[in-house]
Amino acid sequence: MTDRTFTLSEARALIPEVRAQIEAIVAARANLAELMFAQRSGLTSHLGGKPELKGYEARIDEAIGWFTIQGIEIKGVAPVLVDFPAMLGRQSVRLCLLEGEPELGWYHRTELGFAGRRRLPGPGL
Repeated sequence: MTDRTFTLSEARALIPEVRAQIEAIVAARANLAELMFAQRSGLTSHLGGKPELKGYEARIDEAIGWFTIQGIEIKGVAPVLVDFPAMLGRQSVRLCLLEGEPELGWYHRTELGFAGRRRLPGPGL
């Protein structure tokens, strides 16, 4: 992972690509869950078998790798939660986006994590 720090505008500029990666994870995650259930239950699935299962896992790993290369922290895949390292004044924060949110509008102090989430103040960092 890089030691990149994002400005709010830099993070927001990446949102279209971030959303595409999130959508890929969500689709692969749903197919993976359905296929794993079928395999555990001894059922056949229109989604395929073990090779397809491995393919869905690989797609999720690929998307996680994309976030890492960008310097974006991925905190979870169900639901997808990503953090952009940033500074708010002199405070280290994470700009955070949760799967399904319409915009990048939240942050939390780095040491507090998701529980310390707050709306971004004013027009930006």
